[in-house]
This record gives sequence, C-alpha cells and structure tokens, in this order.
Amino acid sequence: MTVIEAKVHRSSARNARLAFILTAVIVGLLSAVVAASYMHPILALFLGALIGAPTAGLAWVLVRIWPALRLLWWWTPEIGLTTLLGYGWTQLANHTPLLVTLVVVALVVGVPAAVPASRRALVAWTWCFVVRHRLRVCFAQFIIANQSGSLPLILWTKPTPVGERVWVYLRPGLSMADLEGRLDRIAVACHASTALVERASDGNAAYLRFDIKRREVLTATVGSPLVDVITPDTPATNRPTPVIPTALDLPDVDAPVITLPVQKKPSATANGSKPAASSPADVDDVSDWI
Repeated sequence: MTVIEAKVHRSSARNARLAFILTAVIVGLLSAVVAASYMHPILALFLGALIGAPTAGLAWVLVRIWPALRLLWWWTPEIGLTTLLGYGWTQLANHTPLLVTLVVVALVVGVPAAVPASRRALVAWTWCFVVRHRLRVCFAQFIIANQSGSLPLILWTKPTPVGERVWVYLRPGLSMADLEGRLDRIAVACHASTALVERASDGNAAYLRFDIKRREVLTATVGSPLVDVITPDTPATNRPTPVIPTALDLPDVDAPVITLPVQKKPSATANGSKPAASSPADVDDVSDWI
C-alpha cells in the first residue's frame, strides 16, 4: 500500500529545493547587511553565509518531511487513542491481578456497549473517524485535480441524526461543481445511502460541508392531535351532495348577453361639407365579431 504518493514525493522534493535556495539567499543577505554595520563587508558576507546555510537546511528538512508530518497529523486521533488504551492496559495489568484486570476491562467495554444511549454515541463517533478516511480515499483516487497531488484539508467531523457532517477546505484546482457530479461515488465509498455537499461559508467558495446520510429519520407515522380535540358526541353534519356534470352543452351555459354599442352617424366637417361615403368594403360586418 502506498503511504505517500509518488506525485507528492516529487512535489515535496521540488518545493524543498526551492525553500533551501530562497531561505539561504534571503537569510544570508539580511544577515550580511546587518553584520556589515559592525564589521568589514567581506567578513559580514561570510557571516551571512554561515547563518543562512543552516537555516536553509532546516527549511529543506521541514518541507521535505512535510508529507510524512501531514500523514502523522492525519492519524493523530487514532494514534492518541491507541496509545492511551495501550498505556492504560499496561498500567492496569502491572498493578492489579489478572482477575481484577479482566473484570475492569469487561466493565469498561461491556457497560457502554450494553446501554443503548452510550452504544449509539460510540457507533456514531466511530463512523466519524471512518468517514474522514473514506473521504480522503475519495480525494486521492478519483477527485484530486491539481498537478502537485495535494489533497483537500478535511477539518473536522461530527455525528448527525442521519449520519455524519464533515467540513472540508479545498485546495486550488477543485470546486464544488467538480464534487457534485461525484456524490454517488462518494456515497459508495463512505458506505452510506446518499451524500450531499454545500458551501459552509458565503464568502469563501473553498469552505464546504459534506452531509453523509445513512438513514431516514422522517419515516415515523405521527398522529394528528386534532382528533383528540373533537368531542365524540358531536352530531354529524349532513352536507348535500353536489351534482357533478357528465356532459356540457352550449345552450345550457348561463352566459351573459353582450349588447353591441350603437354606431353613430358621421357628422359634417368643419367647412360644412359632408364626408365622403365609405364603400361597403370599408365597413366591418358585425356578424364577423359575434
């Protein structure tokens, strides 16, 4: 299994070289400029080189091992929990007899598993850890879109009544539109029913929120409280049954009668002459409008 991808290896090596060169030049020049005020410029230049080289080496080491540090930081909850459990078991086994140790372990494990509330809480938080890693697998396998191979930052996770909610900060090269077309594959990878994504901030498009849904909580039948308000002795109201028409004829329609306005006769013109009579073709036939 590949712990750190080859693309990430090459990118970290390139970034480490650039960090070494930039740190050596900047720190060396700044140190030489400051030291030139107290000694000869040539000696100040040598002193700047002596200060810049170790500082650049430290920057190279930090950038070069950053993928491993990021991976260790990613597994910090699991590593811390495993270390705590191992240390507790060792201390318990060294200071108590075997029978007492087994009884304590049985109580610590059995009581939370037997109580429904604590069992549901443990299962919900366990799925939160699982979903973080499954989302990281999704980004590494079929969602990553930048050349350096850097994965988005999966910030934190919390359980919800229907599943889990995960906050993610995208790197350059990805957008919410790229993820919306792969939600069905994300749901398969997270062993869930459906997956939704939306923006978690109005001012930052890189800050997203995933909702992983495993179950539907709105499936219960809820009775109406209005039934208990009605008195059982209330008499029933007889309502007449309306006549539903099965056919319709135009004479049966009760439509209002439309009266056409009376046309006025043409009046005389300003000079007293009568206007020219209009031809029959210019007069509209009223029957065409009825």
